[in-house]
Amino acid sequence: MSDNSLRLVWVYPDLLSTYGDQGNALVVERRANQRGLHVERHDVRSDQPVPTSGDIYLIGGGEDRPQRLAAERLRRDGNLSRAVANGAIVFSVCAGYQILGHEFINDLGQREPGLGLLDVTSTRGEGERCVGDVLGDIDEPLGLPQLTGFENHQGVTHLGPTARPFARVRLGKGNGTGDGTEGAYNDTVFGTYMHGPVLARNPQIADMLLRLALDVNALPQVDDRWYDALREERIAAATQPA
Repeated sequence: MSDNSLRLVWVYPDLLSTYGDQGNALVVERRANQRGLHVERHDVRSDQPVPTSGDIYLIGGGEDRPQRLAAERLRRDGNLSRAVANGAIVFSVCAGYQILGHEFINDLGQREPGLGLLDVTSTRGEGERCVGDVLGDIDEPLGLPQLTGFENHQGVTHLGPTARPFARVRLGKGNGTGDGTEGAYNDTVFGTYMHGPVLARNPQIADMLLRLALDVNALPQVDDRWYDALREERIAAATQPA
């Protein structure tokens, strides 16, 4: 990226943009602008090639059939994998998270190949759907505060040996495996089941993506009062007795 310009790519908003996930792009763009960065944002529809020149790629959640279509087109396109090979940052949510793994179960009940950018494999859970607020502790090496988000998925995602859990849940199901893990990451590729949108609830994650893209250890401070109020409200609501 140039010194004051960031290339942000929102992948397939026509297929993968449920539960306010497009808000993640707005948050990254806003927090970059607050630091004096110009953002070149590209909303890439599923009938368009994914550019390889992006700095940060965001992928949202979606229903089962759009997820299958998105996976097919991303495999055929190949450019997201090329961008990652060139050092791009990817942050994915729910269906997008599953697509980045080795495989998931599609709407036809079949194993659908993913992109293999994360060492995870997703299946379909046989119990109750995972729905509700989630609180968790983000993996310590990432140095981020408590995770808050909203999950709504039937998927169960198992981590392979080269993937680290993005967080460990205190409340909620996360990956649905019963081991307390939530999401996964490896180098510059991140996946989570958290909606919310998750970056509005957790702006420090957006800042982490910016730091990685800029290759810096710290960013100038910005006014976080709105985000802090939202976090406090959602955390309090999640921890209130039923």
